[in-house]
Amino acid sequence: MQKSENKSKVTKFLDVVLSLKVTIVALAMLMVLVVACTLAQVDMGTNGAVNAFMRSFVVWWKPAGSSFSIPVFPGGTTVGFILGVNLIASQLRALQRTWSKVGIWLVHIGLVLLVAAEFISAALQTDARLTIEEGQTVDFIERPHDYELAILDTTDAKFDEVYGVPDTLLKDGGTIAIPGTPLSLRVHGYFANTDMGRKEAGDPPSMATMGVGTGVSVKEAPPVTSDDERNRPAVFIEPFVGAKSYGTWLASASLGAPQSFVHEGHTYELSMRPRREYLPYQLTLKKFSHDVYPGTDIPKNFSSLVHLVDKGASEERDVLIFMNQPLRYAGRTFYQASFGKNDTLSVLQVVENPGWLLPYISCALVTLGLLIHFGLSLRRAQRKRQKQAAAAATAGKVMA
Repeated sequence: MQKSENKSKVTKFLDVVLSLKVTIVALAMLMVLVVACTLAQVDMGTNGAVNAFMRSFVVWWKPAGSSFSIPVFPGGTTVGFILGVNLIASQLRALQRTWSKVGIWLVHIGLVLLVAAEFISAALQTDARLTIEEGQTVDFIERPHDYELAILDTTDAKFDEVYGVPDTLLKDGGTIAIPGTPLSLRVHGYFANTDMGRKEAGDPPSMATMGVGTGVSVKEAPPVTSDDERNRPAVFIEPFVGAKSYGTWLASASLGAPQSFVHEGHTYELSMRPRREYLPYQLTLKKFSHDVYPGTDIPKNFSSLVHLVDKGASEERDVLIFMNQPLRYAGRTFYQASFGKNDTLSVLQVVENPGWLLPYISCALVTLGLLIHFGLSLRRAQRKRQKQAAAAATAGKVMA
């Protein structure tokens, strides 16, 4: 009796999981999230809106003037997971394993791949930018929403040794050893975004005891997510070697020039900058072109002619990057994004997404599945009409 009841509960649970209503509700929720995410981009920016609505388990709402948030809707991660489980379960249990259902199988596989592609993108996709001027050669990309404390050993006039400390480590505070150097850093304070100005009478004393930070007022500000705004993080750090301290310094993305100190003949510079990732190849901007529609300032087309050199892969060639025609190389895609400095500077959006092909494969499978399904249905309908016509003709002969 107990086994029968347990089996009944499992059956009811599976019926809920496999229900077509769950599929429809999940798809409707995704549509709501897409619309809400699109509208929210005006205030939150693309990255902020996507993270808040599509790549979260719950969508939160913060009432004006309050310090707390209220869950108001399932996030894209939750809805996508439910939809994925529903599609996989229904495919394995409900769909018939016959050639007549091959179209429906392909459609389900395509939808599952589409959901999987979003999970892969959320987990593995990285966005960066490459800013380059005509005649300049660059071998690194920058992540505009992530920052690092850069420590440069500038002792050698021909070559700088660069050490980067990600902002994720700075947020944790404590003491950070710098590999490859005798230095360690003690973090006295980190702010994700700040308002900075010249220190005035009545301002509290600065934590900085060295450098320009002693005369700067630092006030914490709420982080921003809009596409046209950037956070200005700041950190108070104390470099030391053993028992010897080099004072507390302010490093910030708002400070124009790096600050330096000397340890045993080595000059170290401190600066806060967007996190860099160095590439095993180089890009040189040979020419940037900017075309506009006649009589207007509206961009018609802008393109970058770059020279790619990858000595490790024996690769060297010119590539023209323009709107809707990116450069795909070594797992990264370089899109033409913006420009500046009187059309002598180009900004390339750099995307690394291991699952970038999955949405295309998904759409192809769904399209192919629908074509096969409707083709087979049409064929069955034609055969049925032919049989009915043949039966009617036979009946007519008999009547005659």
